[in-house]
Amino acid sequence: MNIRVRFAPSPTGYLHVGGLRTALYNYLFARKNNGKFILRIEDTDRNRYVEGAVENLINSLKWCGLDYDEGPDAGGDFGPYLQSQRLDIYKKYAEELISKGHAYYCFCTPERLEELRKEQMAKKLPQAKYDKHCLRLSKDEIEKKLSENIPHVVRLNVEPGKKIIFEDVIRGTVEFDSDNIDDQVLIKSDGFPTYHMANVVDDYLMQISHVIRGEEWLSSTPKHVLLYNFLGWNLPVFAHLPLLLNPDRSKLSKRQGDVAVEDYRAKGYLKEALINFVALLGWNAGDDKEFYYIDELIEKFSLERVNKSGAVFDIEKLNWLNAEHLRAKPESELLLMLKDEMNKSKYANANYTDEYLLSVIRAMKERVSFAYEFITKSPYFFEAPSSYEEKAVEKNWKSETPGYMTKLRDKFSALENPSKEDYEKALKETASELGIGAGKLIHPLRLAVSGMSAGPGIYDILFIIGKEETIKRINRALEILK
Repeated sequence: MNIRVRFAPSPTGYLHVGGLRTALYNYLFARKNNGKFILRIEDTDRNRYVEGAVENLINSLKWCGLDYDEGPDAGGDFGPYLQSQRLDIYKKYAEELISKGHAYYCFCTPERLEELRKEQMAKKLPQAKYDKHCLRLSKDEIEKKLSENIPHVVRLNVEPGKKIIFEDVIRGTVEFDSDNIDDQVLIKSDGFPTYHMANVVDDYLMQISHVIRGEEWLSSTPKHVLLYNFLGWNLPVFAHLPLLLNPDRSKLSKRQGDVAVEDYRAKGYLKEALINFVALLGWNAGDDKEFYYIDELIEKFSLERVNKSGAVFDIEKLNWLNAEHLRAKPESELLLMLKDEMNKSKYANANYTDEYLLSVIRAMKERVSFAYEFITKSPYFFEAPSSYEEKAVEKNWKSETPGYMTKLRDKFSALENPSKEDYEKALKETASELGIGAGKLIHPLRLAVSGMSAGPGIYDILFIIGKEETIKRINRALEILK
Protein backbone atom coordinates (compact mmCIF):
# COMPACT_ATOMS: atom_id res chain seq x y z
CA MET A 1 0.00 0.00 0.00
CA ASN A 2 1.20 3.51 -0.85
CA ILE A 3 0.86 5.49 2.38
CA ARG A 4 -0.85 8.82 1.77
CA VAL A 5 -2.26 10.85 4.67
CA ARG A 6 -3.65 14.34 4.93
CA PHE A 7 -4.22 17.17 7.34
CA ALA A 8 -7.38 18.97 6.30
CA PRO A 9 -8.10 22.02 8.48
CA SER A 10 -10.83 24.60 8.01
CA PRO A 11 -9.51 28.18 7.73
CA THR A 12 -11.43 29.55 10.70
CA GLY A 13 -8.71 31.63 12.35
CA TYR A 14 -5.79 29.84 13.99
CA LEU A 15 -4.16 26.44 14.34
CA HIS A 16 -5.56 24.78 17.48
CA VAL A 17 -3.10 22.59 19.39
CA GLY A 18 -5.52 19.71 18.74
CA GLY A 19 -5.14 20.42 15.04
CA LEU A 20 -1.39 20.50 15.46
CA ARG A 21 -1.48 17.06 17.08
CA THR A 22 -3.59 15.70 14.19
CA ALA A 23 -1.15 17.20 11.69
CA LEU A 24 1.83 15.86 13.66
CA TYR A 25 0.53 12.28 13.88
CA ASN A 26 -0.23 12.29 10.15
CA TYR A 27 3.25 13.68 9.46
CA LEU A 28 5.00 11.15 11.73
CA PHE A 29 3.03 8.26 10.22
CA ALA A 30 3.87 9.36 6.68
CA ARG A 31 7.57 9.85 7.38
CA LYS A 32 7.85 6.58 9.33
CA ASN A 33 6.31 4.65 6.42
CA ASN A 34 7.96 6.50 3.51
CA GLY A 35 4.58 7.93 2.61
CA LYS A 36 3.21 11.31 1.54
CA PHE A 37 1.83 14.00 3.85
CA ILE A 38 -0.75 16.26 2.20
CA LEU A 39 -2.23 19.59 3.29
CA ARG A 40 -5.79 20.17 2.07
CA ILE A 41 -7.78 23.26 3.03
CA GLU A 42 -11.45 22.53 3.70
CA ASP A 43 -12.85 25.99 3.02
CA THR A 44 -16.38 25.14 1.90
CA ASP A 45 -18.09 26.64 4.97
CA ARG A 46 -18.05 30.23 3.76
CA ASN A 47 -19.81 31.52 6.88
CA ARG A 48 -16.84 30.52 9.08
CA TYR A 49 -14.10 31.46 6.62
CA VAL A 50 -11.57 33.93 8.07
CA GLU A 51 -9.46 36.10 5.78
CA GLY A 52 -5.75 35.29 6.11
CA ALA A 53 -6.40 32.04 7.99
CA VAL A 54 -4.97 29.83 5.22
CA GLU A 55 -1.66 31.73 5.29
CA ASN A 56 -1.70 31.55 9.08
CA LEU A 57 -2.19 27.77 9.06
CA ILE A 58 0.61 27.30 6.55
CA ASN A 59 2.98 29.55 8.52
CA SER A 60 2.25 27.69 11.77
CA LEU A 61 2.84 24.27 10.19
CA LYS A 62 6.10 25.43 8.62
CA TRP A 63 7.28 27.02 11.88
CA CYS A 64 6.70 23.66 13.58
CA GLY A 65 8.73 21.92 10.88
CA LEU A 66 5.81 19.90 9.50
CA ASP A 67 6.64 20.17 5.81
CA TYR A 68 3.99 18.68 3.55
CA ASP A 69 4.62 17.00 0.22
CA GLU A 70 1.51 18.34 -1.51
CA GLY A 71 -0.67 21.34 -0.74
CA PRO A 72 -2.00 24.72 -1.87
CA ASP A 73 1.46 26.30 -2.14
CA ALA A 74 3.42 23.09 -2.77
CA GLY A 75 1.47 21.75 -5.73
CA GLY A 76 1.03 18.06 -6.47
CA ASP A 77 -0.71 15.68 -8.85
CA PHE A 78 -4.04 15.64 -7.01
CA GLY A 79 -4.93 19.35 -6.74
CA PRO A 80 -6.50 21.77 -6.39
CA TYR A 81 -5.89 21.49 -2.63
CA LEU A 82 -8.47 24.15 -1.77
CA GLN A 83 -11.95 22.62 -1.69
CA SER A 84 -13.57 25.87 -2.87
CA GLN A 85 -11.80 25.24 -6.20
CA ARG A 86 -13.28 21.72 -6.57
CA LEU A 87 -17.05 22.44 -6.62
CA ASP A 88 -17.67 20.84 -10.03
CA ILE A 89 -16.12 17.61 -8.76
CA TYR A 90 -18.51 17.37 -5.79
CA LYS A 91 -21.50 18.23 -7.98
CA LYS A 92 -20.61 15.38 -10.36
CA TYR A 93 -20.55 12.77 -7.58
CA ALA A 94 -23.69 14.18 -5.95
CA GLU A 95 -25.51 13.69 -9.24
CA GLU A 96 -24.18 10.13 -9.44
CA LEU A 97 -25.53 9.41 -5.95
CA ILE A 98 -28.94 10.86 -6.92
CA SER A 99 -29.07 8.77 -10.08
CA LYS A 100 -28.42 5.63 -8.01
CA GLY A 101 -31.07 6.52 -5.42
CA HIS A 102 -28.49 7.05 -2.66
CA ALA A 103 -29.17 10.80 -2.43
CA TYR A 104 -32.09 13.09 -3.23
CA TYR A 105 -33.06 16.73 -3.68
CA CYS A 106 -34.69 18.39 -0.67
CA PHE A 107 -36.69 21.60 -1.13
CA CYS A 108 -37.90 22.01 2.47
CA THR A 109 -37.78 25.55 3.78
CA PRO A 110 -35.88 26.47 6.96
CA GLU A 111 -39.27 27.14 8.55
CA ARG A 112 -40.51 23.60 7.88
CA LEU A 113 -37.26 22.10 9.17
CA GLU A 114 -37.48 24.15 12.36
CA GLU A 115 -41.11 23.08 12.88
CA LEU A 116 -40.09 19.45 12.37
CA ARG A 117 -37.29 19.84 14.91
CA LYS A 118 -39.69 21.29 17.50
CA GLU A 119 -42.18 18.45 16.97
CA GLN A 120 -39.48 15.84 17.47
CA MET A 121 -38.22 17.60 20.61
CA ALA A 122 -41.76 17.70 21.98
CA LYS A 123 -41.97 13.93 21.45
CA LYS A 124 -38.65 13.63 23.31
CA LEU A 125 -37.03 11.73 20.48
CA PRO A 126 -33.32 11.01 21.08
CA GLN A 127 -32.30 13.24 18.16
CA ALA A 128 -33.83 15.47 15.52
CA LYS A 129 -33.78 13.83 12.09
CA TYR A 130 -35.10 14.75 8.71
CA ASP A 131 -38.33 12.85 7.88
CA LYS A 132 -37.51 12.02 4.21
CA HIS A 133 -40.44 14.19 3.07
CA CYS A 134 -38.76 15.17 -0.21
CA LEU A 135 -37.71 11.58 -0.96
CA ARG A 136 -41.36 10.95 -1.70
CA LEU A 137 -41.64 13.67 -4.38
CA SER A 138 -42.33 12.45 -7.90
CA LYS A 139 -39.83 12.90 -10.70
CA ASP A 140 -42.08 15.51 -12.31
CA GLU A 141 -42.39 17.46 -9.05
CA ILE A 142 -38.63 17.47 -8.63
CA GLU A 143 -37.98 18.63 -12.19
CA LYS A 144 -40.59 21.39 -11.86
CA LYS A 145 -39.05 22.71 -8.65
CA LEU A 146 -35.57 22.59 -10.15
CA SER A 147 -36.73 24.43 -13.29
CA GLU A 148 -38.27 27.12 -11.06
CA ASN A 149 -34.94 27.50 -9.23
CA ILE A 150 -36.52 26.77 -5.88
CA PRO A 151 -33.74 26.68 -3.26
CA HIS A 152 -32.72 23.13 -2.44
CA VAL A 153 -30.06 20.90 -0.95
CA VAL A 154 -28.95 17.35 -1.71
CA ARG A 155 -29.38 14.82 1.10
CA LEU A 156 -27.88 11.40 1.75
CA ASN A 157 -30.53 8.64 1.61
CA VAL A 158 -29.82 6.56 4.72
CA GLU A 159 -31.63 3.23 4.66
CA PRO A 160 -33.16 2.40 8.07
CA GLY A 161 -32.61 -0.82 9.98
CA LYS A 162 -29.01 -1.41 8.94
CA LYS A 163 -25.80 -1.92 10.90
CA ILE A 164 -22.83 0.16 9.75
CA ILE A 165 -19.59 -1.46 10.87
CA PHE A 166 -16.02 -0.36 10.29
CA GLU A 167 -12.58 -0.97 11.79
CA ASP A 168 -10.60 1.72 13.58
CA VAL A 169 -6.88 1.24 14.31
CA ILE A 170 -7.26 2.86 17.73
CA ARG A 171 -10.79 1.78 18.72
CA GLY A 172 -11.14 -1.61 17.08
CA THR A 173 -14.50 -2.60 15.59
CA VAL A 174 -17.01 0.27 15.66
CA GLU A 175 -20.72 -0.26 15.01
CA PHE A 176 -23.54 2.21 14.38
CA ASP A 177 -27.28 1.71 13.83
CA SER A 178 -28.49 3.48 10.69
CA ASP A 179 -31.72 4.38 12.50
CA ASN A 180 -29.64 6.90 14.46
CA ILE A 181 -28.12 8.53 11.39
CA ASP A 182 -29.74 11.54 9.78
CA ASP A 183 -30.15 12.05 6.04
CA GLN A 184 -27.14 14.34 6.06
CA VAL A 185 -27.01 17.33 3.70
CA LEU A 186 -24.31 16.68 1.10
CA ILE A 187 -24.65 19.78 -1.10
CA LYS A 188 -25.90 23.03 0.45
CA SER A 189 -28.27 25.47 -1.20
CA ASP A 190 -25.31 27.70 -2.17
CA GLY A 191 -23.85 24.84 -4.22
CA PHE A 192 -21.01 24.22 -1.76
CA PRO A 193 -20.57 20.72 -0.37
CA THR A 194 -20.76 19.95 3.33
CA TYR A 195 -17.71 18.56 5.10
CA HIS A 196 -19.02 15.00 4.72
CA MET A 197 -19.37 15.05 0.95
CA ALA A 198 -16.16 16.93 0.18
CA ASN A 199 -14.16 14.93 2.69
CA VAL A 200 -15.02 11.54 1.22
CA VAL A 201 -14.70 12.60 -2.42
CA ASP A 202 -11.35 14.27 -1.86
CA ASP A 203 -9.93 11.47 0.28
CA TYR A 204 -10.79 9.00 -2.47
CA LEU A 205 -9.55 11.10 -5.40
CA MET A 206 -6.37 12.05 -3.55
CA GLN A 207 -5.77 8.34 -2.82
CA ILE A 208 -5.67 8.84 0.96
CA SER A 209 -4.77 5.49 2.52
CA HIS A 210 -5.26 6.40 6.21
CA VAL A 211 -7.71 8.91 7.66
CA ILE A 212 -6.14 10.03 10.95
CA ARG A 213 -8.31 12.62 12.69
CA GLY A 214 -9.83 13.67 16.01
CA GLU A 215 -12.36 11.65 17.98
CA GLU A 216 -15.00 14.33 17.36
CA TRP A 217 -15.34 12.96 13.81
CA LEU A 218 -16.04 9.39 14.93
CA SER A 219 -19.83 9.90 14.94
CA SER A 220 -19.64 11.23 11.36
CA THR A 221 -17.71 8.24 10.08
CA PRO A 222 -20.78 5.99 9.42
CA LYS A 223 -22.07 8.65 7.00
CA HIS A 224 -18.69 8.57 5.29
CA VAL A 225 -18.72 4.76 5.18
CA LEU A 226 -22.13 4.89 3.48
CA LEU A 227 -20.80 7.34 0.90
CA TYR A 228 -17.82 5.12 0.13
CA ASN A 229 -20.12 2.14 -0.23
CA PHE A 230 -22.68 4.00 -2.36
CA LEU A 231 -19.95 5.23 -4.71
CA GLY A 232 -18.36 1.76 -4.93
CA TRP A 233 -15.09 2.86 -3.36
CA ASN A 234 -12.81 0.99 -0.92
CA LEU A 235 -12.62 2.40 2.58
CA PRO A 236 -9.41 3.99 3.83
CA VAL A 237 -7.98 2.90 7.18
CA PHE A 238 -9.57 4.97 9.97
CA ALA A 239 -7.82 6.10 13.16
CA HIS A 240 -9.65 8.46 15.52
CA LEU A 241 -7.41 10.26 18.02
CA PRO A 242 -8.45 10.85 21.66
CA LEU A 243 -9.77 14.22 22.81
CA LEU A 244 -7.48 16.79 24.40
CA LEU A 245 -8.64 17.66 27.91
CA ASN A 246 -8.14 20.38 30.48
CA PRO A 247 -6.78 19.24 33.87
CA ASP A 248 -10.41 19.07 35.13
CA ARG A 249 -11.09 16.54 32.30
CA SER A 250 -13.30 18.99 30.37
CA LYS A 251 -12.64 19.38 26.64
CA LEU A 252 -9.69 21.68 25.94
CA SER A 253 -11.06 25.10 25.08
CA LYS A 254 -9.96 28.72 24.88
CA ARG A 255 -12.05 29.51 27.96
CA GLN A 256 -9.45 27.79 30.15
CA GLY A 257 -6.29 29.08 28.50
CA ASP A 258 -4.38 29.31 25.24
CA VAL A 259 -5.20 26.73 22.60
CA ALA A 260 -3.58 28.28 19.51
CA VAL A 261 -0.13 27.36 18.28
CA GLU A 262 0.41 31.06 17.56
CA ASP A 263 -0.15 31.89 21.25
CA TYR A 264 2.56 29.47 22.37
CA ARG A 265 4.95 30.73 19.72
CA ALA A 266 4.36 34.34 20.83
CA LYS A 267 5.03 33.37 24.44
CA GLY A 268 8.47 32.08 23.58
CA TYR A 269 7.91 28.33 23.51
CA LEU A 270 10.34 26.44 21.31
CA LYS A 271 8.89 24.55 18.37
CA GLU A 272 10.90 21.47 19.42
CA ALA A 273 9.30 21.54 22.88
CA LEU A 274 5.78 22.10 21.54
CA ILE A 275 6.13 19.23 19.05
CA ASN A 276 7.62 16.95 21.75
CA PHE A 277 4.78 17.83 24.15
CA VAL A 278 1.96 17.46 21.62
CA ALA A 279 3.33 14.11 20.44
CA LEU A 280 2.88 12.73 23.97
CA LEU A 281 -0.76 13.84 24.19
CA GLY A 282 -2.29 10.43 23.60
CA TRP A 283 0.76 8.46 22.43
CA ASN A 284 3.80 6.88 24.05
CA ALA A 285 6.60 4.67 22.80
CA GLY A 286 6.11 2.10 25.56
CA ASP A 287 8.94 3.35 27.74
CA ASP A 288 9.52 6.12 30.30
CA LYS A 289 11.25 8.49 27.90
CA GLU A 290 9.71 11.95 27.54
CA PHE A 291 12.36 14.03 25.77
CA TYR A 292 12.26 13.59 21.99
CA TYR A 293 13.49 15.31 18.89
CA ILE A 294 11.29 14.96 15.83
CA ASP A 295 13.56 12.42 14.09
CA GLU A 296 13.24 10.19 17.18
CA LEU A 297 9.45 10.59 17.12
CA ILE A 298 9.39 9.51 13.48
CA GLU A 299 11.43 6.43 14.32
CA LYS A 300 9.24 5.42 17.29
CA PHE A 301 5.74 6.42 16.14
CA SER A 302 2.94 3.93 15.50
CA LEU A 303 -0.84 4.30 15.48
CA GLU A 304 -1.14 1.12 17.54
CA ARG A 305 0.37 2.94 20.53
CA VAL A 306 -2.16 5.80 20.45
CA ASN A 307 -4.48 5.64 23.47
CA LYS A 308 -8.27 5.62 23.37
CA SER A 309 -8.76 7.77 26.47
CA GLY A 310 -8.54 11.56 26.50
CA ALA A 311 -5.15 13.23 26.98
CA VAL A 312 -4.73 15.93 29.63
CA PHE A 313 -2.99 19.12 28.51
CA ASP A 314 -0.52 19.77 31.36
CA ILE A 315 1.10 23.19 30.94
CA GLU A 316 3.68 22.40 33.63
CA LYS A 317 4.96 19.51 31.54
CA LEU A 318 5.18 21.74 28.50
CA ASN A 319 7.18 24.28 30.53
CA TRP A 320 9.52 21.52 31.73
CA LEU A 321 10.06 20.26 28.18
CA ASN A 322 10.72 23.80 26.99
CA ALA A 323 13.43 24.19 29.62
CA GLU A 324 14.97 20.83 28.68
CA HIS A 325 15.02 21.63 24.97
CA LEU A 326 16.45 25.08 25.65
CA ARG A 327 19.28 23.64 27.75
CA ALA A 328 20.02 21.05 25.07
CA LYS A 329 20.69 23.71 22.43
CA PRO A 330 24.29 24.58 21.51
CA GLU A 331 25.64 27.85 22.89
CA SER A 332 25.86 29.32 19.38
CA GLU A 333 22.10 28.94 18.95
CA LEU A 334 21.36 30.24 22.45
CA LEU A 335 23.51 33.28 21.68
CA LEU A 336 21.41 34.08 18.61
CA MET A 337 18.23 33.62 20.64
CA LEU A 338 19.48 35.91 23.41
CA LYS A 339 20.49 38.57 20.88
CA ASP A 340 17.01 38.38 19.37
CA GLU A 341 15.47 38.85 22.82
CA MET A 342 17.85 41.75 23.51
CA ASN A 343 16.70 43.44 20.31
CA LYS A 344 13.10 43.21 21.51
CA SER A 345 13.97 44.63 24.95
CA LYS A 346 15.04 47.99 26.35
CA TYR A 347 18.63 46.82 25.92
CA ALA A 348 18.32 46.81 22.12
CA ASN A 349 21.01 49.46 21.71
CA ALA A 350 23.35 48.11 24.38
CA ASN A 351 26.75 47.04 23.11
CA TYR A 352 27.62 43.69 24.69
CA THR A 353 30.26 41.40 23.27
CA ASP A 354 29.38 37.84 22.30
CA GLU A 355 31.69 36.60 25.04
CA TYR A 356 29.84 38.63 27.64
CA LEU A 357 26.46 37.29 26.51
CA LEU A 358 27.83 33.74 26.43
CA SER A 359 28.99 34.13 30.03
CA VAL A 360 25.44 35.19 30.98
CA ILE A 361 24.08 32.13 29.15
CA ARG A 362 26.47 29.80 30.98
CA ALA A 363 25.54 31.29 34.33
CA MET A 364 21.78 31.18 33.76
CA LYS A 365 21.24 28.14 31.51
CA GLU A 366 20.10 25.86 34.33
CA ARG A 367 17.77 28.52 35.72
CA VAL A 368 15.65 29.49 32.73
CA SER A 369 12.81 27.86 30.81
CA PHE A 370 12.51 30.47 28.04
CA ALA A 371 15.07 32.49 26.09
CA TYR A 372 13.63 35.79 27.31
CA GLU A 373 14.30 34.70 30.91
CA PHE A 374 18.03 35.21 30.33
CA ILE A 375 17.02 38.86 30.61
CA THR A 376 13.97 38.90 32.87
CA LYS A 377 15.45 36.58 35.50
CA SER A 378 18.84 38.28 35.56
CA PRO A 379 18.44 41.94 34.61
CA TYR A 380 21.44 42.69 36.85
CA PHE A 381 23.71 41.44 34.07
CA PHE A 382 22.52 44.35 31.93
CA GLU A 383 22.01 47.16 34.45
CA ALA A 384 22.59 47.92 38.11
CA PRO A 385 19.60 47.15 40.35
CA SER A 386 17.25 50.07 40.87
CA SER A 387 15.53 48.40 43.82
CA TYR A 388 16.20 45.64 46.32
CA GLU A 389 13.99 42.75 47.44
CA GLU A 390 12.29 43.92 50.62
CA LYS A 391 12.29 40.56 52.39
CA ALA A 392 15.96 40.04 51.54
CA VAL A 393 16.82 43.50 52.90
CA GLU A 394 14.98 42.74 56.15
CA LYS A 395 16.71 39.38 56.48
CA ASN A 396 20.23 40.13 55.30
CA TRP A 397 20.95 43.87 55.65
CA LYS A 398 21.51 44.45 59.37
CA SER A 399 22.98 47.42 61.24
CA GLU A 400 26.47 45.92 61.06
CA THR A 401 26.21 45.08 57.34
CA PRO A 402 27.44 48.46 55.98
CA GLY A 403 30.67 48.02 57.89
CA TYR A 404 31.12 44.52 56.56
CA MET A 405 30.40 45.64 52.99
CA THR A 406 32.83 48.53 53.26
CA LYS A 407 35.64 46.20 54.32
CA LEU A 408 34.73 43.72 51.54
CA ARG A 409 34.63 46.51 48.95
CA ASP A 410 38.11 47.64 49.98
CA LYS A 411 39.38 44.05 49.75
CA PHE A 412 37.94 43.73 46.20
CA SER A 413 39.47 47.10 45.23
CA ALA A 414 42.94 45.71 45.87
CA LEU A 415 42.46 42.85 43.43
CA GLU A 416 43.99 43.01 39.94
CA ASN A 417 42.03 41.41 37.07
CA PRO A 418 40.29 39.09 39.56
CA SER A 419 39.07 35.63 38.64
CA LYS A 420 36.08 33.92 40.28
CA GLU A 421 38.50 32.23 42.64
CA ASP A 422 40.06 35.59 43.56
CA TYR A 423 36.68 36.98 44.59
CA GLU A 424 35.97 33.89 46.66
CA LYS A 425 39.34 34.02 48.38
CA ALA A 426 38.95 37.74 49.12
CA LEU A 427 35.48 37.23 50.62
CA LYS A 428 36.61 34.37 52.83
CA GLU A 429 39.62 36.36 54.02
CA THR A 430 37.33 39.29 54.89
CA ALA A 431 34.95 36.99 56.79
CA SER A 432 37.90 35.53 58.71
CA GLU A 433 39.26 38.99 59.57
CA LEU A 434 35.82 40.05 60.80
CA GLY A 435 35.36 36.82 62.72
CA ILE A 436 32.04 36.03 60.99
CA GLY A 437 30.67 33.28 58.75
CA ALA A 438 30.97 33.80 54.98
CA GLY A 439 27.16 33.88 54.70
CA LYS A 440 27.11 37.21 56.54
CA LEU A 441 28.91 38.65 53.51
CA ILE A 442 27.57 36.52 50.66
CA HIS A 443 23.87 37.32 51.17
CA PRO A 444 24.16 41.11 51.47
CA LEU A 445 26.74 41.12 48.66
CA ARG A 446 24.31 39.28 46.36
CA LEU A 447 21.63 41.80 47.32
CA ALA A 448 23.95 44.73 46.62
CA VAL A 449 25.07 43.61 43.16
CA SER A 450 21.81 42.00 41.91
CA GLY A 451 18.97 43.39 44.04
CA MET A 452 17.79 39.80 44.44
CA SER A 453 18.15 37.02 46.98
CA ALA A 454 18.61 34.16 44.50
CA GLY A 455 20.42 33.50 41.25
CA PRO A 456 23.56 31.86 39.93
CA GLY A 457 26.72 31.63 42.01
CA ILE A 458 27.68 34.98 43.49
CA TYR A 459 31.26 34.64 42.23
CA ASP A 460 29.92 34.03 38.71
CA ILE A 461 27.96 37.28 38.93
CA LEU A 462 30.98 39.24 40.19
CA PHE A 463 33.27 37.85 37.51
CA ILE A 464 30.75 38.56 34.72
CA ILE A 465 29.93 42.16 35.68
CA GLY A 466 33.58 42.87 36.62
CA LYS A 467 35.41 44.51 39.50
CA GLU A 468 34.61 48.13 38.63
CA GLU A 469 30.86 47.48 38.34
CA THR A 470 30.89 45.34 41.49
CA ILE A 471 32.45 48.14 43.57
CA LYS A 472 30.10 50.71 42.04
CA ARG A 473 27.07 48.59 43.02
CA ILE A 474 28.32 47.99 46.54
CA ASN A 475 28.73 51.77 46.96
CA ARG A 476 25.23 52.36 45.62
CA ALA A 477 23.73 49.82 48.06
CA LEU A 478 25.63 51.40 50.93
CA GLU A 479 24.18 54.77 49.97
CA ILE A 480 20.58 53.58 49.50
CA LEU A 481 20.21 50.93 52.19
CA LYS A 482 22.48 52.53 54.87
